[in-house]
Amino acid sequence: MAVADPVWQVEVDQVSAAEWSQMLDLFGDANIYQTWSYGTVRWGRKNLSHFVLKRNGEVVGMAQLRIIRPTNLKFGMAYLRWGPLCHRSGEALDPMVIARMAGFLRDEYVGKRKLFLKILPNAFASSLRAATFHSAFHGFDRESPNAGNSYRTFVLDLSCSLEELRRNLDKKWRNQLTRAEKNGLTVVSGNGSAEYRRFCRIYRQMRNRKSFESTVDVGEFEQIQEQLAPALRMRILICERERIPVAGLVASAMGDSAVYLLGATSDDGLNAKGSYLLQWTLIQWLKERGIKSYDLGGIDPVRNPGVYHFKKGLSGTDVCQLFPLVACNSLVSSAVVKTGLAVQSVIQGLSAFVLSCRPNPALDNN
Repeated sequence: MAVADPVWQVEVDQVSAAEWSQMLDLFGDANIYQTWSYGTVRWGRKNLSHFVLKRNGEVVGMAQLRIIRPTNLKFGMAYLRWGPLCHRSGEALDPMVIARMAGFLRDEYVGKRKLFLKILPNAFASSLRAATFHSAFHGFDRESPNAGNSYRTFVLDLSCSLEELRRNLDKKWRNQLTRAEKNGLTVVSGNGSAEYRRFCRIYRQMRNRKSFESTVDVGEFEQIQEQLAPALRMRILICERERIPVAGLVASAMGDSAVYLLGATSDDGLNAKGSYLLQWTLIQWLKERGIKSYDLGGIDPVRNPGVYHFKKGLSGTDVCQLFPLVACNSLVSSAVVKTGLAVQSVIQGLSAFVLSCRPNPALDNN
């Protein structure tokens, strides 16, 4: 258990939504899953907890957690997705801050609240950040790998020039991009409700055409978009041919990184190669904003080889996210959560089997 220190101050559930959004701007590892809007829409405001760590009065770490209590009794689960945030923009990652976050998070949710604490870090295996997290959270257990907690993706390093990024594209991918640029296509973009509704129409056409199963709720993302502060809203790109939408893309850019969330091709755009132009246009926009890396949003070469090969063509690095870290001192909370996870694993296994039998299984990026 972390020892109280006058240098470090912990504040739990004391901030407003506006204050939380402002603090997100301080962190290079900020992401959409740690926004107040995502938590409220996805999990419900009453089920959230907001944790802030300060050093000498300065905010150095923050975490939004989902609290799950089956009853009013003192047991249940605290879930932290893609956090904690602890890398201040423009500064080196401080191992002491992460270590303190690990200790104080455990004190609050495992010690005081008697919950099963599950943390899905925003870190990829074999990176310096991952090594720092492993060291800081050494007192936590690593959850056993399963289909529900494995996230594999391509991450594109955006630090080099646009010319170099284009040269690094797979030859076939680059040729398709060139074809798209000659197809008379235009790209419009924005972050408003109108742009998102246009994307939804394209997405629903694709769903009807392919008849695939997915847990993605585009309406839910629309609610998140409406509630996000303007600076934090998702970017929507629509590719048109003679003003008719042929493809769409939704991505989130915060801090130093961006993540691809949703993509779709309309019935009119099957041969337009609009998805290639959309990705390249987004990369150009991310470069202009100073974004350092682009997460292409999840890959599964077995269930969805088409999407895998498309994303591979951008020549990013194939990486896996760290498996969840867990801690619990309550036998009741541990038993309840592990029983629930076991049932969930069986359901996910059955779902994966059903999807594998369909002609067009879709990969859920969320």
